[in-house]
Amino acid sequence: MKLIVVASLALVCLLLIGCTPAPDFDAHLNSIVKPHRFSLLRWESRTVLHGLNQWLFGRHEKIDNGVQIVTEYFTAVEQMKNPESNGNQVSSGAELKSLHERKVALEDAVEEILARQIKETLNEQGIFNPMNIRLGVTFPPPNFKLEKPPHLLVVSPRDRIESMREIVLRQYLSVEEMEATETEVDKLGVSSLVLELGGLGATYPTFVTNDANLRFTLDTATEEWVHQYLGFRPLGFRYLLDLIGVSRNYEIATMNETVASMVSNEIGAMVYQKYYSGYENGSSRNQTGKSDFDFNREMREIRRAVDRYLAQGEIEQAEEFMEEKRQYLASKGYYIRKLNQAYFAFHGTYADRPTSIDPIGVELRQLRSQSASLKDFLNTVARMTSRQELRESIR
Repeated sequence: MKLIVVASLALVCLLLIGCTPAPDFDAHLNSIVKPHRFSLLRWESRTVLHGLNQWLFGRHEKIDNGVQIVTEYFTAVEQMKNPESNGNQVSSGAELKSLHERKVALEDAVEEILARQIKETLNEQGIFNPMNIRLGVTFPPPNFKLEKPPHLLVVSPRDRIESMREIVLRQYLSVEEMEATETEVDKLGVSSLVLELGGLGATYPTFVTNDANLRFTLDTATEEWVHQYLGFRPLGFRYLLDLIGVSRNYEIATMNETVASMVSNEIGAMVYQKYYSGYENGSSRNQTGKSDFDFNREMREIRRAVDRYLAQGEIEQAEEFMEEKRQYLASKGYYIRKLNQAYFAFHGTYADRPTSIDPIGVELRQLRSQSASLKDFLNTVARMTSRQELRESIR
């Protein structure tokens, strides 16, 4: 029975952000977000009760057709998202309702199957938590819920790109509520953005969105586990200190998020190749010819230009430029609801992404290339407490 909460400090971090010495700012910020805060206690209570019910009254026989169940689940997800594409011929309300009911009925089994496959792959790579390395077990055990994650409010200063507050908001917010919250927060003299997340590792079980494809789900479930794994190591602990405002360090945050992303991409690929190499989801079938427009290059250029504006103190010009570019991207088929300092502050922590200009991504890739294995790479970087240690580790 997987009912232990292993990320209590992380929960405090994300739900009680605001520890830095700025009482007036935090008081105003908290009054704005109070109606929309995510209730951790309510969610954990419901999830624990559900887990207890499954443990006591659920079926516990070994699942032999795990791959079939998982592929059936994600086929239903794809058909619900694109009911009239690829010959699905799912158009009536009754058919969609039946698909939804089948999807929900499979969720518990899919969570269990994927968590087991991820755990087995981690064990094959020799990746264990140091607290249990002698026992040869993965701790905390991979455990996630396929459910819509909470939203995340990211707050950045206007004069530079850097996350200064991150607050978890409830799962179901309308666009109007998101934009109204951002408007009120921006009046405090900052840049803000409410984001829809694909996953969240500050709870146990972790959140993974229930409307994504199989490969995204594997990567995200693994990534949120890596965050919990790192929470027991120096790098992850320093990141927790950053989140609660005790010791702000944007470089540590970037290292942590980038490592989690890199490791999850490798593990996710291994799981997919081992169990699902013959499975084609709708997203791969729907791909058409490439466009001449290079979104990744465009985003890198936008970020560099914004940095130049801000370095010269031209805040209004930077914001006008970002809005112009947002509209330009939309004309090319890439819709971003709001492009501002907070947007780059959040996405900038993933330095392994093609849109990133942060050299930390290059440094971590160099470290990975010189590491004998994924395990060695993770163990090395998990011990770090500064960017300088990363630089010194590169041969």
